[in-house]
Amino acid sequence: MEYHFRILRYDPLKDEYPYFDDFFLETEEKKSILEALMEIRNEQDSTLAFRYSCREAICGSCAMVFNGNFDLACRIELQALESSLIVIEPLPNLEIQKDLVVDMEPFWEALSKIKPYLYPDKKIQEEGYRIEEKEMEKIFQYINCIMCGCCYSVCPVISRDEKYLGAAALAKLYRFVKDPRDKRPFSHLLGVNTEGGVWGCDTIFKCNEVCPKEVRPADGIEALRRKLVVEKIKRIFRFRK
Repeated sequence: MEYHFRILRYDPLKDEYPYFDDFFLETEEKKSILEALMEIRNEQDSTLAFRYSCREAICGSCAMVFNGNFDLACRIELQALESSLIVIEPLPNLEIQKDLVVDMEPFWEALSKIKPYLYPDKKIQEEGYRIEEKEMEKIFQYINCIMCGCCYSVCPVISRDEKYLGAAALAKLYRFVKDPRDKRPFSHLLGVNTEGGVWGCDTIFKCNEVCPKEVRPADGIEALRRKLVVEKIKRIFRFRK
């Protein structure tokens, strides 16, 4: 089947503005968007830039927008779009480095601010720490996050407030806060008790809709809000005693 690819192009070294470039490709319907992009690059335009790595929907590198949908180019087949015209754009809310490649640095900076790692108890148990299955179920979906940036890019808050941490970072914080092995101080939670943190979320759940791994980041943000409120109330009554 012949497909018409309309791809957003931009090279900051020579282009004043982004523009759309058209490519026509005869290829199999069952091929992924990533495979089609590779064919275009190999056969029609070697300057076309896009990011990818694992090709197995594990690394999150090939996240982009096609026909208005946020997803991974390696996991979506051409036939799934049900259209011969496929418009491909880079992730919004991030600066374009070239064509479909965006600068992920703001995303990684936001993630680093929440200290995305386990704070274990200083007293290490001799036999290690075993987590009950019911406890693991509470955080499992957040462990599945592959840091593709789809939730960050679709977020309307990010588009108007660059200080907002974004859904991925806040959901990752909830993943560790909910982990029974994590002993981080409450001050770490207070760091997101701001408009740039959990209270900045508009709760329109776009992040839940676009996640290719079916993580629900907005649910984690809501849970962090509840935890902050509960902990503050506990501290008020503790202080009164």
